[in-house]
Amino acid sequence: MGTGLDLPLDSVLRGDCIESLKRLPPASVHAIFADPPYNLQLKTELRRPDDSLVDGVDDAWDRFDDLATYDRFTREWLTECRRVLRRDGTIWVMGSYHNVFRLGVALQDLGFWILNDVVWRKSNPMPNFRGRRFTNAHETLIWAARGEESRYRFNYAAMKSMNDDKQMRSDWLIPLCTGNERLRGPDGTKLHPTQKPEALLHRVILACTAPGEVVLDPFLGTGTTAAVAKRLGRRFIGLERDPGYADAAEARLATIEPLSESVALALPAKREQPRIPFGALVERGLVPPGTKLWDRHRRWQAEVGVDATLRCGRVAGSIHQVGAAVQEAPSCNGWTFWHIERRDGTLRVIDELRAELAPGS
Repeated sequence: MGTGLDLPLDSVLRGDCIESLKRLPPASVHAIFADPPYNLQLKTELRRPDDSLVDGVDDAWDRFDDLATYDRFTREWLTECRRVLRRDGTIWVMGSYHNVFRLGVALQDLGFWILNDVVWRKSNPMPNFRGRRFTNAHETLIWAARGEESRYRFNYAAMKSMNDDKQMRSDWLIPLCTGNERLRGPDGTKLHPTQKPEALLHRVILACTAPGEVVLDPFLGTGTTAAVAKRLGRRFIGLERDPGYADAAEARLATIEPLSESVALALPAKREQPRIPFGALVERGLVPPGTKLWDRHRRWQAEVGVDATLRCGRVAGSIHQVGAAVQEAPSCNGWTFWHIERRDGTLRVIDELRAELAPGS
């Protein structure tokens, strides 16, 4: 496994992505975000109804002789990405209808384990000027673990918190990169034709990494992945062969201030939290013996015993057993069912008290 001393952390490496990847040590990065060439194969100019030219993707880096050449290129860089990805790391690969299906086949053939396909719905997509197809209003992100046995990170609680305490879905409505966020040259033209919005990378990076972990982007462009990673307190490595894009990325990164560690931390998943028994709250005096506990509607009242059992009428047992018994339910999570009364008479769920005993609190 690579160490921080082996890695060119927080830097933009200039040159061919495959050659740059080969210089990185194996199993050295925690997450990869790749937005590779789409191979759009534009044959003619695309014009709007007013005959103005659409600024599409016709750069040399998006041109391949044929699909077989594109597939070879795809498998080469994905093979190197899998080599540098830690055993429990994940990769995000982004594409449009031109290439995403080929990317998916390559990922599976190389041993990656697909976790989700996420649809990025653009709230402000480019119209279909010719009127011969549906408006192309989305792109697809494939999220995959290095392998089927990977114990990958998913910051479920953080994603749920970002979505108003509802499970985060796999369709994300995020606008295109516009306004002040869009990088432009001295003449006012876009520096990069497919610059991605920071909101998209914020969600991607927050979903699968922790502060201090390393995020790799093999097609950095003008640096969106690195900029968001730096702001969120992650380390980054960006690969870019175009000198103009690399210059723009480095200038952009110089303006980014990382968030404080306390702000950058995401909510831990329940399984990551230390297991603290109810008895510890009793022993430490957070819920002393004799305390009265209530359900949130004050239908039932239970008293806490010296051994951390609850007694409610003729029923006695653990917080879970008594909660289930009074509801005549097969099971109950006592941590979220029972509440303690504050001095002002309001109720506080006892699950919140565990945080006061967590390490570092």
